[in-house]
Amino acid sequence: MRIVKQNQFKNLSELHKEWTEAGDKASRATTHRRVKEFGYSCHIPLVKPLLNHRQRQKCLTWAKEKKNRTFAQWFKVLFSDESKFCISFGNQGPRVWRKGGEAHSPSCLKSSVKFPQSVMIWGAMSSAGVGPLCFLKTKVTAPVYQEILEHFMLPSADQLFEDFHQDLALAHTAKSTKSWLNDHGVGQKEPLPSIEYMYSK
Repeated sequence: MRIVKQNQFKNLSELHKEWTEAGDKASRATTHRRVKEFGYSCHIPLVKPLLNHRQRQKCLTWAKEKKNRTFAQWFKVLFSDESKFCISFGNQGPRVWRKGGEAHSPSCLKSSVKFPQSVMIWGAMSSAGVGPLCFLKTKVTAPVYQEILEHFMLPSADQLFEDFHQDLALAHTAKSTKSWLNDHGVGQKEPLPSIEYMYSK
């Protein structure tokens, strides 16, 4: 299964061709059967944000710091973020061969760095429900983000949360945004390294 492990995004025709060129004479059906015998099955890959090593470490550190939080504490949290959603249907790209438990393995993920046609949406959610969606037509700068908080976060704040959490995006951590939060009486909780996965498919 070395050929599969080298690139788990190869399709069956590519695998069959490589095996044939390596001297293993087999039909496509036999190739498919052999791949399944080794525990691999074909799936549409999960799409996850492309994180570098530093960002991964921040996520891990944040998770370890919060591991002892109670359900009651988490019920009081409002999570918010912007996320880009692909609206080009029927273009899922290559499928991936993976074993059970490998869905989140880096070698089996498709990085969400580009979308052919997409829409940027800000949203918020908590145990009490979800807030209104904001469809964004411009880049999210600090002033734009503060407008989002003013018109979409604050109106539903009393019903949805006690603790407000956002990630480390530049617009979220700008000095002017911190001042805005203080001026509007919104407590600043420690930021999450990345919460875009909450909006994944």
